[in-house]
Amino acid sequence: MLRFMPVGDSMTIGSAGEHTWRHRMWQHLCATYGGPFTLVGPRETLYDKTADAPTSYAYADPDFPRAHLAGWGEGWLHMAPLIGDAVRETRADVLLISLGLIDLGFYTDAEQTAENVHAFVAAAREAKPRVRMVVLPVIPNVRAQQDAPFAEQVSRFNELLAKAVADLDTARSPLLLASPPAAWDIHRDTYDGTHPNASGEHRIAGAFAEAMWQGWGVGGEYGA
Repeated sequence: MLRFMPVGDSMTIGSAGEHTWRHRMWQHLCATYGGPFTLVGPRETLYDKTADAPTSYAYADPDFPRAHLAGWGEGWLHMAPLIGDAVRETRADVLLISLGLIDLGFYTDAEQTAENVHAFVAAAREAKPRVRMVVLPVIPNVRAQQDAPFAEQVSRFNELLAKAVADLDTARSPLLLASPPAAWDIHRDTYDGTHPNASGEHRIAGAFAEAMWQGWGVGGEYGA
């Protein structure tokens, strides 16, 4: 049984009424992966915007393993202290990670965020020395189009993230840097300039899927 853990912020947890890219990934692996697998994590809920809390189970399609480690407003800063216990408890084999936008927007600069990437990887490996990780670069959002200093921080962090993945990659615990979602357009692929709509969910799932297929031969090419 191969255990995938989605790790992320609001783009990963999703909100009430959405499918989420986690669901799109599940569908993809059902169609392409030739062995038993599941999604794991200590959380299952969506974010309820009315309640301003992660309390909703109102998935557009709830018939899939909904487990994850994602939170609205959480980033590398928040997940680094949690990932060790999450990996240990769920026995996750592959982490699918989409973090960083919230860090750069509210908590840490590019260099500090990169330090938290290193802390995250170390904690995950302490819990499971052979854990594998696929990391998605930060996808620039509408703020990056309007705020030049913020856009520079996003660009700088993505450079540091690529370096961290290259430096930390090992044969025992490989890391993959996914390519940004192909042809991402905030007007077509998000509903508010940041959070993915159905099109965006497919593009994020596709970015992870293509990285695993090309890097490890896991799954297959993504087809929405």
